Amino acid sequence: MGSLAPAELLEGGGLLRIAVGTPKGNILSQAMMGEIAAGLREHREDRGLRLVLLTALGENFSFGASVEEHRREQAPGMLAAFHDLIRTVAAYPVPVAALVQGHCLGGAFELVLACHLVFATPSARFACPEVKLGVFPPVLAAIGPLRLAQPVAERLLLTGESLDADAAHRLGFVARVLTSSSAQAELITWYRETLAPLSAFAIRQATKASRRASGLLQALQTPLSQIERQYVEEVLESRDGNEGIAAFLERRKPVWRDC
Repeated sequence: MGSLAPAELLEGGGLLRIAVGTPKGNILSQAMMGEIAAGLREHREDRGLRLVLLTALGENFSFGASVEEHRREQAPGMLAAFHDLIRTVAAYPVPVAALVQGHCLGGAFELVLACHLVFATPSARFACPEVKLGVFPPVLAAIGPLRLAQPVAERLLLTGESLDADAAHRLGFVARVLTSSSAQAELITWYRETLAPLSAFAIRQATKASRRASGLLQALQTPLSQIERQYVEEVLESRDGNEGIAAFLERRKPVWRDC
């Protein structure tokens, strides 16, 4: 493992913590995606593992996937790698919990959507602002309706608006809003009280059954593949899709031509 997303076993091997951390926005580059996937693969078969905790360093969880890697030349490979990571998280044999603080944008929000449990601090803000760049978020389109209320997922997809911690908690998407200054300690206490006393075998069985029945894994197969193809064949070939990315990188306002 490198230094982008180091994995650490805690609580006698029952809890695996993967901490995302690259200045300044914890950008989910392909290298970062690879680090997260490697940490998950390394401990997938640990018999005593009960929970994976995905955290991030700094004031913000993540500003999302690299906009640079959204350029036409790099985007197909980036999307393929990212969607492989999403499928890995969604199908992981024990629950994956995300602890979110500050901004959780774009691909980071989509990654959190694939997690089994979401915890947040009061500062958390969830959003996929891709439409403002002339593109759209494929994972939100595929599984947003399953993880959020359909009207909410559609609104976030179409407008790029944000969802705060309290609103996400009311929807049931966020399991608990934690104190900002001691969020990780509170979550570990929750783990000790809730999952640590249980059989790791039983947790694996329950996780497997839940995800089989939810429709989430199915949505991440053919539907997501079709949406990814739409992105590559239509969005990446469009004038506005490329203009939005270029304008962001050049720090200017985009000039839309609606094509």
